[in-house]
Amino acid sequence: MLRDIALRLPSDLLSAFALLSRLPLPNHTGTGAASAWAWPAVGAVLGALGAALAEGAQWLGVTPGLTAALVLALGAMLTGGLHEDGLSDTADGLYGGWTRERRLEIMKDSRVGSYGVLALVLVTLARWSALTALLVHGGYAPALIAAGALSRAPMALMMALLPNARGEGLSHATGRPSPATALAGLVLAVALAIALTGWGAIPMVFAALGVTLWLAFTALRRIGGQTGDILGAAQQLAEVACLAVLSARAG
Repeated sequence: MLRDIALRLPSDLLSAFALLSRLPLPNHTGTGAASAWAWPAVGAVLGALGAALAEGAQWLGVTPGLTAALVLALGAMLTGGLHEDGLSDTADGLYGGWTRERRLEIMKDSRVGSYGVLALVLVTLARWSALTALLVHGGYAPALIAAGALSRAPMALMMALLPNARGEGLSHATGRPSPATALAGLVLAVALAIALTGWGAIPMVFAALGVTLWLAFTALRRIGGQTGDILGAAQQLAEVACLAVLSARAG
């Protein structure tokens, strides 16, 4: 497994960045689900870019609250709002329909309903609050990188363990990673988090996996599996869980 990953390393990294970010990259056909182990690396890089912006804003004397808002805005720009869109569609679909078919139909609809708006506002507010606390008390750079990495691992785990509920869309087109590939991504994410935040990363891991498990059971019960929107919601919930744990420690 490790030898295969080493051989595919450049191609998988390009594929992962092309899928999960809007960074300018060379044209690449992509390796699909086989690159899922590298998704935490994408999250770590995006987190590092956010940390660099925060460092510059702090140096210029920008207030912590505004700096946190700028970091969140940069993150959304770098991903094209991919995960935020998934969160809003997931909230609308899972809680706005009475049947599996209707829920999937709502999730496919580009319009955002009241559940979606509430989910976006509340989760973004929670991320902003936790990040502001970290900017005030310190430790925001490792927190952003670690949370970025850890929040991408649950997506691969859900893809590997849950069936695709729709049979079409981004998740279906990407394919289904093997459990070994998803586990490799989790190991990479945990290793990065421990290296950056010490053994205090362990509560972050449990928090991220806990919200992922809740979302997975809810999606399995309500729509019969996962979709690209569910995966985006998993990233957002895992990220806010990680930031919440780290901000509580910092305070």
